[in-house]
Amino acid sequence: MSAAGQHILVYPFPTSGHFIPFLDLTHRLLNRRLTVTVLVTPNNLRLLDPLLTRHASSSLHHLLLPDMDPLPAPNLPARLRRLRDLHYPPLLQWFQSLTSPPVAIFSDFFLGWTQSLASELGLRRIVFSPSSSFSYSLNMSLCRESLRIDDPPAENQTLSFPDIPNSPKYPAYQINSIYRTYKDGDPDKEFYRRNWLQNLESWGVVFNTFSDLEAIYIDHLKKEIMSHDRVWAVGPVLEDDGLDTTNRGGSSSVPFQELVAWLDSRDDNSVVYVSFGSHYVLTRKQMDVVASGLEESGVNFVWSVREPKASQVSSDHGVIPDGFEDRVAGKGFLIKGWAPQVAVLRHRAVGAFVTHCGWNSTLEGIAAGMVMLTWPMGADQFTNTQLLVDECGVGIRVGESTQNIPESSTLARILVESLDGCRAERSRAKMLSEKALNAVNGGTSDNDLGSLVKAINEIKPSTGSNKI
Repeated sequence: MSAAGQHILVYPFPTSGHFIPFLDLTHRLLNRRLTVTVLVTPNNLRLLDPLLTRHASSSLHHLLLPDMDPLPAPNLPARLRRLRDLHYPPLLQWFQSLTSPPVAIFSDFFLGWTQSLASELGLRRIVFSPSSSFSYSLNMSLCRESLRIDDPPAENQTLSFPDIPNSPKYPAYQINSIYRTYKDGDPDKEFYRRNWLQNLESWGVVFNTFSDLEAIYIDHLKKEIMSHDRVWAVGPVLEDDGLDTTNRGGSSSVPFQELVAWLDSRDDNSVVYVSFGSHYVLTRKQMDVVASGLEESGVNFVWSVREPKASQVSSDHGVIPDGFEDRVAGKGFLIKGWAPQVAVLRHRAVGAFVTHCGWNSTLEGIAAGMVMLTWPMGADQFTNTQLLVDECGVGIRVGESTQNIPESSTLARILVESLDGCRAERSRAKMLSEKALNAVNGGTSDNDLGSLVKAINEIKPSTGSNKI
């Protein structure tokens, strides 16, 4: 057996969409014999349990630092700033207390400020992007250039990005709200920009993607943005040998075997899975359209319904229509709360996926060979939709946030058509799924993971200054 590799600190951003894929990658790094300390807050400690049961205590450790106070931050930049102020001092103290500290800090792209910490300690910092390399390129372009956005944005204003491959264009409402609503010079906007730009100073960047999906954007990052080759595409990181997908990220809100039995009784590719992610709560109009479309279509479906947290309750949040569950009995299976999404998508009965196009859902749908019915709501989801529909040809546009809500009859028609086995999107989805699985089983992502681990193992321990 080979000797243990270098010790690194893994620091995920503490939300499920960022934390879970970073743990999936950590599992793969541990399988390559790196030693890992995961920084975790009490709210996310339970998410470490699957790794702790699979890996020796000599190779996997955790560093528990406090959660932010329960008062919600007014915006994302304020939350990032609060996290920095809370964690920077104890992290610096922790590193300085060790005789053999980690050789690198491997942190989420929202934690650009950890570059300052790494520099102070003389360490390498590696960025983990839980989003696509396409989205990352767009964010870098937004940070580096001052865009002219009307105030308020004109309904028909379009913004172009000629510096990015394929020169994408977006309506103003699809641009990150920080760049639409904050003025230049605003402290929150400037902190957010600087936080992102510090990612440019990192030693390397790791993406949860694969070459056959995003080769032109990966090359663009190497040549035009990072100006070096320490850019690794190692995804889909979930597609590995071991972690139980039935409770990934939490326990299912319905008995898993009950759901499986329901799916087992359906024909292959006859079920539509509907989910808008773990955070987005549908408006009343969106909820009514989805419910009506499902009912009118007559298709079999599994619908993961996100119920609002106390802070999300409003006069406009959607609720399941009265009598809906009775009317779709035998056709629909509703999950109110956390759903075992990966296990559902991998079931032979599921053939199409109505999705908000978050990157985790996008990769999970691709790996499962789904026809993707896209309804992006914000953040990176519009670029992911463009990738799925326009570049890969595996998606069908359904809606766009609250700006483009389909008629229920239109949605019903698309749901029925999506299950047609002769659609070109289905054959392309199957081919893309095979490429995704091949990438992590001896292909490009597997090779990049090996290259990443080799590069980490070649880092010399810090002596207080570790200049590149």
